[in-house]
Amino acid sequence: MTFEMGLVFLVLFITIILFALEVFPVDKIAFFIIVSLTLLGLVKPEEAISGFSNSATIAVLALMILAIAMEENGVITWLTSGLGKIKAFPLFIIAPVFMIVTASISAFISTTAVVIVFIKIINQLSDRFNISKSKLLLPISFAGILGGSCTLMGTSTNLIVNSVSQNLGAPALRFFEFTSIGLIFLAVSVVYLTLMLGWLPWSGKRELGNDYSVADYITSVRIKSGSQLVNKRLEETFLFNNPEISILKLIRDNRIHNSPGKYITLKENDQLLLMCNIMSLSKLSDSQNLGLNEQNNWLGVDHGATGEEMVPKLEERVFVELLMLPGAALLGKTLGNLRGYMQQDIVPVAIKKRKTLTNVKERLVRSSSDKLVLKAGDRLLVDVSRENIKSLEAIENIVLLQEFDSLKTHSRFGRILSLAVLGSVVALAATGVLSIMVSALAGVSILLLTNNLNLDSVYKKVNWQIFFLLAGMIPLGIAMHNTGADMWISEKLLGLLVGQSKTIIIGSLFFITMVMSGVVSNNATAIIMTPIAMALAGGLNLDYKPFILAVMFAANFSFFTPVGYQTNTLIYGIGNYKFKHFFIIGGILSLILWVLATFLLVRVA
Repeated sequence: MTFEMGLVFLVLFITIILFALEVFPVDKIAFFIIVSLTLLGLVKPEEAISGFSNSATIAVLALMILAIAMEENGVITWLTSGLGKIKAFPLFIIAPVFMIVTASISAFISTTAVVIVFIKIINQLSDRFNISKSKLLLPISFAGILGGSCTLMGTSTNLIVNSVSQNLGAPALRFFEFTSIGLIFLAVSVVYLTLMLGWLPWSGKRELGNDYSVADYITSVRIKSGSQLVNKRLEETFLFNNPEISILKLIRDNRIHNSPGKYITLKENDQLLLMCNIMSLSKLSDSQNLGLNEQNNWLGVDHGATGEEMVPKLEERVFVELLMLPGAALLGKTLGNLRGYMQQDIVPVAIKKRKTLTNVKERLVRSSSDKLVLKAGDRLLVDVSRENIKSLEAIENIVLLQEFDSLKTHSRFGRILSLAVLGSVVALAATGVLSIMVSALAGVSILLLTNNLNLDSVYKKVNWQIFFLLAGMIPLGIAMHNTGADMWISEKLLGLLVGQSKTIIIGSLFFITMVMSGVVSNNATAIIMTPIAMALAGGLNLDYKPFILAVMFAANFSFFTPVGYQTNTLIYGIGNYKFKHFFIIGGILSLILWVLATFLLVRVA
């Protein structure tokens, strides 16, 4: 091993640790890779930034934009609109139907975008008809991954494997070249997951207030005559800067003041809406001349015939749960930051942290003093008036997990045109008339020219983390090739596998890639393993194709952990799953597909 190889492996090792522990967002890790490789002299400056102009990176960006257009124009919603009609059927029929529809759409539209729509549908069915979310979310996430694996444009992983292998001298994969294999994987998985429904947890209809224990922590306090708080500024009272108490609202003279400032002077009959723990509630009860929970209606006043802005009735305000997607505008903020950041009518109440390798339990954050920040996959509970729910949709890269009537209307022409553009992109790419990158860019251009795609939405909703991840990981693959690190690894593998059958060789490659994708992102795994697979095939004088397909499928099939694939991360907390559900149910599925893939890919060889 040369010194340069050692440096590459050091960068690779640090990268894997950072990915696994989620110390930084993936886009920050990507910048670390680019700068490190350049400063260490492992790649030339132009190679370090080559990922930004790589055809696969641009194709992924264009396809993400197309997925945004499909969602904005209601195409995905329209394609899934009939699913609510099967609510009366038993679960063992509903689940496979949902899986097949999810997989079919995911073959041509971003899996994440499709699964997000299904999360909304399943939440609605759960609330209205008491259909268990936990019985459906994991299967549709797995089905989306499997469907995306069936075509060249189905996932960014497929595109990146094809691009890297082409750069290393392998022939390009055709659009539907591996679809038959992917469909076999899908069919087997649908049957298996349907049989495993009984092992998934049950989660029926829930109330957000109960789920976040709001009733136990939110209380109203009325300042009585003679209270020691009268005529004092908030900053002078025990209520201010108390880590155990958050002041959500002040109600005075039929007006609501959300997140009141420290200079507000308290007056007699002011009503404060507070969030605090049990001990603080006890202290409040013992305070002099404070009315604690005197009224059930904590917004608490009647409408009068005045010209003033009146306090909304209780039923006009709702709790809304927001799911954070990668790139969300609220990421990196604490609950305290959010209470000063969001507009007046929106009151952040609590954060539910998603489970990670370093946080094995879902944590509920209510205190403004908590320094934990929002990350992708976390959920935020907010209190908002019903008339201002639309303003939540303007927040970048968040999902409203509740359904509300008439939040957004879609143009029928825009929906038909968007679907026609998508069909044209697929047809042009599948027939080889244009590459996926060129056809996708052409489709985006048509939607922009016809005003059926807004660039403002694109800037807000594109998952830039994936774009920068790809741009940063591609130079790492180049560095491995430049230093011969990929050849060194393949030689070590050859030493172990020489004289073995094709079944053992391809099976070993598939298994190593699949295990790595459970810890590192699937795209990163594909970029690392594709050069190794190519070198291994070359050293054995075997056809490149089964080795490339082994990496492509295995990098996608990270079913045994909730962190290997983005959709698994999103459904982890929402479906009330435990790690064991992924490890056991997803692990058995991974083993089944590993054996099946080895058998099928050996036949390709």
